[in-house]
This record gives sequence, structure tokens and C-alpha cells, in this order.
Amino acid sequence: MGERIKLTASDGFVLNGYRAAPEGKPRAGVVVIQEVWGVNSWVRSVVDRYARHGYLAVAPAMFDRLDMGYESENYGPDQFVIIGEMMKRFDNATAPLDVAAAVAVAAVAGKVGITGFCFGGRVSWQAAGLGLGLSAASGYYGGGILGYIDLEPKIPTEMHYGDKDTGIPLEQVEALKARHPGVGIHVYDGVHGFCNSDRPQNFNEAACRKASARSLEFFHKHLG
Repeated sequence: MGERIKLTASDGFVLNGYRAAPEGKPRAGVVVIQEVWGVNSWVRSVVDRYARHGYLAVAPAMFDRLDMGYESENYGPDQFVIIGEMMKRFDNATAPLDVAAAVAVAAVAGKVGITGFCFGGRVSWQAAGLGLGLSAASGYYGGGILGYIDLEPKIPTEMHYGDKDTGIPLEQVEALKARHPGVGIHVYDGVHGFCNSDRPQNFNEAACRKASARSLEFFHKHLG
């Protein structure tokens, strides 16, 4: 349904991306931020799903500054070793430039929202705090939330977490909720990555359907 594209950040860096457009005029745009496995088949399926719901959707390859073209279908422990080394080198200073490059492409459809999963959930929260031309953010199980709990969203924002996520304990989620009463913090019956259908040991279809419907409703309200 979608196509591979190139995105150009404001500092001149060219990164890969994936874009999917709906049939007919799009209602708005959505930027989809990857998990740590890059813009792999599951992330592309999310982009395609948003396009089916009427959005012009774009996923930037956020790890291209570390390893051009990186994406993996390997969810095994050996891949986590590689990812761990990459994350040590990940530059939070340039990440917003790559997000903004995707926003610029999606913005031809009008207002733009952002969503993301795991690593992408964290990036979505940070993007909400920066603005970046976005109009709404709906992030999923963004980790390390205590490290950026004082970041104030500039746009309507909601976050989704699993109640059995051992990497993001519920007390951290409750702390985020207490610090940001204006942000919709939703908790589901699930572990980390409960929306990734390519990881059957993590996937919870009922929880993901509920969260996905909530994100769509949120974007319909704030994007159109």
C-alpha cells in the first residue's frame, strides 16, 4: 500500500522513510515513530493502517544516523545486544530534526499528529514537548518516563501503557499521571509491546484494539 521515500532534515541529513496515502483526499497527517527494530514490516503495517483510516501517514527511519537503512525482523535476544549498542550512540539532539522532516511531508494533508511505540512512544512524548508543528500526540509504552517527566506537552497528548510492563512499572505511570493531570494516561491489560502482532508472546489483541480505537478517536478530535 505504501512506498519507501527519502526525507531531508533541516541540517541536510537524508534519511529513509515509509509513506502511505489514503484513497481520495486525506483527512490529516500522522507521523508514526518506530520501535527499536526500525521501520520494519510491523511499523509499515501501522502506517498502512492509518492510511486506510484516511490519514497521510509517514514513518521516518530514526536510526539512519546510526546505521543507514537499519531495520530488523529479529526480535530475539541477540538483536537486543545490537540495539543496546546503537542506543548508546543515539543522539536526542538530532532526533527532533528527523521527526520534523516527516512532519513536513505529512503536513501537506493539513494538521499532523504523532504516534509511536516503545522507543517511539518516548520520541512522541518528547515531540509533544517541542511542538514541531504537530497538533496531537498519542504514544505507546514510552520507556524511561521519569527521565522526562517534567517535559510539558505543547499539544493535546495521551499515552498508553500495559499494567504488566516490567520495564515501566505502574508506579512510574502513576507518577506521570500525577505530574500531568491534563494528559490522558491509559492503562491496559498487557505487557510491554502489547500492540505488536509480530511478537505473539507480547501481543494482546483486545488491549491493542482498545488502545488503537482510542488513538483514532483522539486524532479525529484534534486533527480532523
